[in-house]
Parts: sequence; C-alpha cells; structure tokens
Amino acid sequence: MTEVKVDFEAHSLSENDFNGIKKLLQQVFLKANINTSELTDILIQQNHVGSVIRQAEVPEDSDDEDADEGTQCVEQIKEAMLSQCEKNCKENVYEQLNRILSDTSKPVGLVLSERFINVPPQIALPMHKQLQEEIAEAQRTNKPSGKCHYYLLISRTFKKLNKSRVKVRWNTKEEFFHEVAALTFNYSVQEESDSFLGGRWSFDDAPMKPFRTVILIPADKIPQIMDKLKEYLSI
Repeated sequence: MTEVKVDFEAHSLSENDFNGIKKLLQQVFLKANINTSELTDILIQQNHVGSVIRQAEVPEDSDDEDADEGTQCVEQIKEAMLSQCEKNCKENVYEQLNRILSDTSKPVGLVLSERFINVPPQIALPMHKQLQEEIAEAQRTNKPSGKCHYYLLISRTFKKLNKSRVKVRWNTKEEFFHEVAALTFNYSVQEESDSFLGGRWSFDDAPMKPFRTVILIPADKIPQIMDKLKEYLSI
C-alpha cells in the first residue's frame, strides 16, 4: 500500500467552493424543503465568518459582504426544525425552540460543520477556534454574524437499534456540544437517506438508522466546549 500525503489549508469561502458546499449541505438536509443553492450563496457572501478546507495551493476569490437577512432558505430551515421538533418532542420543548427562534432580539446562528470522507476529523479543533476568532472580529466590527446569543448545530447521527436499548453513535467532537445544550432532539431521516447511509456496519451488528440531532447551544458555552475539544484532541 502506498501512502499519499496531502496538505490541507483553510480558506475563506469563495465562488469556487459553490458545488462542494452545496453537496455538504445536501448531506445534512437530504430531501428537506430547503433551498441549498440559496443557502450556499449566503454562506459565500458572508465569507468573513467560516472557512473551507481545500488541498493546498488552490487559488481563491474573496469578497467581504454580509448576507441579507430574511431570505427564503433561512425561513425554510426554521420551519423544518420547528416541524421536526413538534413531531418528536414534548410540547414544552417545541414551545421553547419556537420562542428562541422567534426572538429577533437574540439572534440564532447556524453552525455548519461538514466534511468529505477524505478530510481527517482532527481539523475540528483548529476550525472551531478559527470560527470563534472570526465571530469575535464580527462582534468588534458590529456585523450581524457577531450578535448571536445561540448557535444551532445539526449533527448527522446513527442509532443502533436492538430489543433492549437504543444507542446513539456520535462524532465525538459533537458530544461536547450536546453536553451543554440548552435544547436538543433527534429526528429520523431513514426515509430520505440513500440505502448506504443506514444498514449495518457488519453482519454481526444490530441495524443502524440514520438520524439528525439538533443541538441549540448558548453562545456563552462555546469557550467551555473549546477547552474540552482541546483536551480531547491533545490526548
């Protein structure tokens, strides 16, 4: 077996990243009624916050603009999350989420953390740290992306089903977000997923069902999460 070393670099989002970003968004939202093309455009416009990982020495174009608020895809995400919460949670949880998402005085930021299979998970800590630095700069310059009171994370998870118990399989880094969440819930995407996303890891395993786990994190809990990530990845 030949080992191939590839260097990755973090870059601001640009038009060159449109297709890759859209594919990653489709991994999260699958067949949900969300305009991923429009959401991709918003992310690229708001390129002072967030990064993409590319193979080293790929040229980029960059403009620094804030995305317009109140666009269709933002409302679609809000409606989708509230709809799934109403179907899968108790009434008080739905009411809490609805209240937070409807409070324009305390904005909620959507955190997207997706990668292709050839990108190592160890990039999580530096990417999250860079995001926090960018948010701090957005706060200093009074940009909308720096005014969030909460962050919403939609995580791809799997549930291992058997007769005695249900076990959730996480990306380890996202467990730290779950631990300090103000609100969290799961919903199944079994009917929307391609067949290879579920099934069994081996013939001896119990069946695995694909889910999405929604995690709402207070902004003031982010430093605590970063400390845990740093400790975990330094082991």
